[in-house]
Amino acid sequence: MSAGKKLEGKVAVVLGAAGQDNMGQVIARRFTDEGARVVVAGRKLNELERFAKTIGGAAFQCDITKKEDVEALFAFAKDWGGHVEIAVNATGWGLLKGFTETTVEEIDQITDLQFKGPFYFCQAAVDTLGKGGSIIQISSATATIMLNDHAAYMGTKAGTDHVIRCVAHEFGERGIRANSISPGLTETPMTAGAKDVPGLFDSFLSGYPLGRIGTKDDIAAAAVWLASDECFMTGQNLQVNGGLTLRRNPTREEIQAAVVSATGQA
Repeated sequence: MSAGKKLEGKVAVVLGAAGQDNMGQVIARRFTDEGARVVVAGRKLNELERFAKTIGGAAFQCDITKKEDVEALFAFAKDWGGHVEIAVNATGWGLLKGFTETTVEEIDQITDLQFKGPFYFCQAAVDTLGKGGSIIQISSATATIMLNDHAAYMGTKAGTDHVIRCVAHEFGERGIRANSISPGLTETPMTAGAKDVPGLFDSFLSGYPLGRIGTKDDIAAAAVWLASDECFMTGQNLQVNGGLTLRRNPTREEIQAAVVSATGQA
């Protein structure tokens, strides 16, 4: 291993990298910087191909809600790289909807995307990864702590965290590690609308003991460690959120008050 290259010689799959500068792309770029060869995947092939060229990787169109797509992704990655040691699922949908207003269609959609899809992903990963492989699921602090109007998102993320524990328990004897990372509020394309609301991000700050909102780079750094041979941890949910889960997210009323104060509009 070259000095400073923690992932030298490894091949990684990063699913959920079809949004420009989203969390999946930041993770993929950081993996590349650490010496890995990366297959980026998601639904938007044009963006995937554009990004893959910038990191010297490969692109593959994949809908995580389709088991055959996920299986084809890992087959492609193994053919392209010769082997696969790292599998990251960074897909998600930030559904914000009142509990009683959440529709049957929305529940089905988010279950397909954030529970069934990750289950397929883990199945394909354990069928592909060799000894010492690492599966990394991007979860959320809200799988642990509360946030209003987020029940379907939170429930599916929490369920997948437990699936990760099951994978770690069952496949540890093969040397496969499985862990999840839980960001708090993070500036990504998924939260762009919220970032544009004056005062909204500021309303979360008091919940962070380390005094700042997390970044995509924070999550990528944690993913590098989980993917590296230095990691002797499995079945865990890594809370990479500046201590947010020691405290809490703001209430609906606190968010509204912060927005009103920032805009001067009651």
